[in-house]
Amino acid sequence: MKNWFAANRRLLGLLAVLLPLAGLLVFVALRAGPLAAVPVTVATVESQALAPALFGIGTVEARYTHRIGPTFAGRVATVAVQPGDAVRAGQVVGEMDPVDLDERLVAQEAGLRRAEANVLAAQAQMREVGARRSFADAQATRYARLLQSNSVSSEAAAAKRQEADAAAAAQQAASAGAEAARQELSRLRAERDALRVQRANLRLVAPVDGL
Repeated sequence: MKNWFAANRRLLGLLAVLLPLAGLLVFVALRAGPLAAVPVTVATVESQALAPALFGIGTVEARYTHRIGPTFAGRVATVAVQPGDAVRAGQVVGEMDPVDLDERLVAQEAGLRRAEANVLAAQAQMREVGARRSFADAQATRYARLLQSNSVSSEAAAAKRQEADAAAAAQQAASAGAEAARQELSRLRAERDALRVQRANLRLVAPVDGL
């Protein structure tokens, strides 16, 4: 017997190491391995609606893009919104620097007032010249009749005719001056309106609701 133990000492030592390892492997397999018991969770069956959900990573792009900007180059004075802010149609989102545009508008208004005064003066002159022509025409006609009856000399009748012709020329000149004054007034008004539009375009306004 002693000889058998002596002969198989190495085998016994190996078994002494392997048996605990085998037991440990069996224990682990039963507790956490494929042979382990499957935990069971009990839940109450309920009827609920399924809501579809979509998850992903992407880039949000605008469906419509509206470009806004001034009608002429300049410096930006103020910015009222930031990227991503919600804006309403008609909301001011920024404004350009008017530089000297306000002063030009003031000067244009002063020029308009002078032009309006010139038009009024030209109209008054036309009325005065028209009255003089009417009187000169009447005198020329009267002297022409008197000449037929030899009541006045031909020189006197000719002088009245010349006065009537001069009055007619003066009326034409006054009419041309009045027309020029009206055209100048129209030109200044158009320039004033253009400056007003240019001034209004300095305000950058959102054309539609959006971001």
